Amino acid sequence: MLREAIETYHEILSAGSLAAETDGEMRGHLRRMGLYFGDRPICTVLRPHFYFTDQWAYLKHETEILLGAFARAHEACLHSAELRQQLALQAYEEQLFSLDIGGVVPWTTSRLDSFFRPEEGKLQFVEYNAETPAGMGYGDVLVEMFEMLQPMRRFERRFHVHAMPMLKDLLGVLLQAYAEWGGHGKPQIAIMDWHEVPTLNEHELSRRAFESEDVSAFLVDPRAVEYRSGALWAGDRKIDLIYKRVLINELIDRMGIDNPIVRAYRDRAVLLTNSFSCKLMAKKASFAFVSDERNAGLFTAEQRIAIEEHIPWTRLVSDRRTEFQGREVDLLEFLSENRDRFVLKPNDEYGGKGVTLGWESSQEVWDEALRHALTTPFVAQHRVEPITRPFPTWIDGHLDISPRYVDADPYVFYGRTVYGCLTRLSSVSLLNVTAGGGSVVPMFLLERRDG
Repeated sequence: MLREAIETYHEILSAGSLAAETDGEMRGHLRRMGLYFGDRPICTVLRPHFYFTDQWAYLKHETEILLGAFARAHEACLHSAELRQQLALQAYEEQLFSLDIGGVVPWTTSRLDSFFRPEEGKLQFVEYNAETPAGMGYGDVLVEMFEMLQPMRRFERRFHVHAMPMLKDLLGVLLQAYAEWGGHGKPQIAIMDWHEVPTLNEHELSRRAFESEDVSAFLVDPRAVEYRSGALWAGDRKIDLIYKRVLINELIDRMGIDNPIVRAYRDRAVLLTNSFSCKLMAKKASFAFVSDERNAGLFTAEQRIAIEEHIPWTRLVSDRRTEFQGREVDLLEFLSENRDRFVLKPNDEYGGKGVTLGWESSQEVWDEALRHALTTPFVAQHRVEPITRPFPTWIDGHLDISPRYVDADPYVFYGRTVYGCLTRLSSVSLLNVTAGGGSVVPMFLLERRDG
């Protein structure tokens, strides 16, 4: 079913000079809209990604079950120092997480990253981006771009096509959180990140979307704010709500824990979202926490089934015994002997930094990585087979349709509801925006047209 839809789109694109015309139109739109990650266009292929509505409904349903499990884990860790040890928090994180107790939900938005084989109903998540999920702004404008392109217009004669723009929903949950926090009226929103990051163009897209809904928003570098007279200020602009895109560890590393943002948040002078305790589940070790036999009693029967089916076996690397597929193993010895089945990930990094793929490593390199993981928190995660789909690109004057690795990263609003999806493509199995041949494409839902 999905293969037929993809082949239909490629047949349309292959007609006459349409591929060349589409490539030229797309590149012009990318330049005009600033759709670049640094100096690279964020989309390099001529087809969006598709799911049929029943396939999306399955992904949404299963994801929302897992969100309940992560919420239970988060709540348990808020109140138990013993359980928090399994997350390998840093000292500053232990100081900050408690500021959220009794406050609004710590995640207005988050994202679960997965590989999804809809034809088989096989869905496996690989990490929970609970701190500062990127991509919604890019996704919305890519939807608008593809809807204007001729191949999509012709494709819509064969299929009903539904987009899922997200920035309006993002603003909705920010305003909901502000009201629940105790704010009145419309807040002044600071979209906060370092001025040198390559994603500033996406922040600008968010700002424009907020302003179009008559909500004041501006970009600000964390180093440009001050806490005075009981409020947080960026120059002469009072900040009511921080839409935090800066990473917490970078904020503390660069500005220390006694910075104006932490002081204002501690005094309830500003709403910060996502807030500090989001780090509990943003750790890679959160997957180890929910999949570890020691914690099974925290979850409902339905959640345990979803964890078993959709969360790969993950453990914080340590000198301990644990269970693997029903048998007890010595963790370090087991990982050393089975490197082709596992990946090592740093507990608190992003963008593929520091990842070691056991099946691409020598035994010497793998064992050294394991030794390092005993001194700096890492998780070992069972290998998840990536998914490939054919995608078309205009290269050197001809249409090239080649396989790309593709993931499925549904966005989460208020920690409960799934809406929209980041889709990343890559020519290498480690998917992120800057990976080899990396690209972002919008996702559309399909239904067949009668007749």
